[in-house]
Amino acid sequence: MDHGIAANRNASTGSTGLVLLLVVLTWLLSLPAATHALANGLAGTPPMGWNSWNQVRCYDLTEDVVKQAADALADTGLRDAGYHYVVVDDCWQAPTRAADGSLQPDPKRFPHGIADLADYVHSRGLLFGIYAVPGSRTCAMANDAYPAAGIGSLGHERQDAETFDRWGVDYLKYDWCNADTVDGLDRKAAFEKMRDELAALPRPIVYAISEYGVSSPWTWARPVANLWRTTYDLVPTWDSVLATIDQQAGVAAHSGSPGGWNDPDMLQVGNGTLTADEARAHFSVWAVLNAPLFAGTDPAKLSDTDLATLGNAEAIAVDQDFAGSQGRQLDAGPGYQVWGKPLSGGGFAVVLLNTGSTTATVSAAIPGAWNVRDLWAHRETGTVVGTVSSTLRPHAAALLKLTPR
Repeated sequence: MDHGIAANRNASTGSTGLVLLLVVLTWLLSLPAATHALANGLAGTPPMGWNSWNQVRCYDLTEDVVKQAADALADTGLRDAGYHYVVVDDCWQAPTRAADGSLQPDPKRFPHGIADLADYVHSRGLLFGIYAVPGSRTCAMANDAYPAAGIGSLGHERQDAETFDRWGVDYLKYDWCNADTVDGLDRKAAFEKMRDELAALPRPIVYAISEYGVSSPWTWARPVANLWRTTYDLVPTWDSVLATIDQQAGVAAHSGSPGGWNDPDMLQVGNGTLTADEARAHFSVWAVLNAPLFAGTDPAKLSDTDLATLGNAEAIAVDQDFAGSQGRQLDAGPGYQVWGKPLSGGGFAVVLLNTGSTTATVSAAIPGAWNVRDLWAHRETGTVVGTVSSTLRPHAAALLKLTPR
């Protein structure tokens, strides 16, 4: 039986019209033609971990920062919740390559070298990731005046891949950084070149590409990479989070199968001006999107509230559950959005999102009877017939698990 969901938002100023959505039928009819995922056997579920960029950006990146993040992931329980990858972003590199052309770390900020750092991360029961670019110039060289030359992988693809293998790298973030305008490269061909070099290695390395959604990578990247960015960088403000959420509505039908994931960028939980409600809303939508979950803040300094958000096992379970489709935007109107996705055990995960500036009730009409569990309150809220709803503060969301009665 097809279940339909309709949505609306009620506030003191009135309500939206009710629009019926045949959810299951729409999902099935809009799935893209099957293409093969990258055949490296990795990233069967969306990768999770920590990335250095949002926390320290460029010049404050050191081996101690990375080790402390690894320690905190282990000590706070985030590692056991699934945050396994510790990824060193841009600015780890020395200003020049070594005499033999190989990449080398900055000697002052990484005095013990990358292999030693990877060993430390592995000793904490975690996996190690690193950053590189297909062109000649990294993003920090362009945007942060990072004083380096020739540290991109252009012309060194095989050498760099072999270096990463030797160092014990488990995850590569490969960032475009204007390689078209600077070096005349084609996105797909450049990303395929590093894919092929990684495939020749004895060590399995998750391959994450980032070209910010410019060439619609969701339409071509599934055989190329394990995950691909769908947007420009997310910043820690509600406007940025909401704009990024809006952009995902058009790409969900092209989601990869297990092994290939749309990536709306790293989490900003614990950063900037995001309130606790906004952080939970951010995390709720990322979970329904099957998005990679990478913390971008100091995990040792998380508030109890933000740690509970990042460590919510029930929300993480939604993110890690791919039942044939990532989440879709089921309805949207002034002040509200409804997102949902099927779950492998039956039923749906649904996000009711208040995007407005006043408290409001957001509802979804669902034919039939459903048992409802609130995944932020961690409790069953009863059985609903025909409609599920939640009264939400501004910029807040309810993340609900619906199972047939």
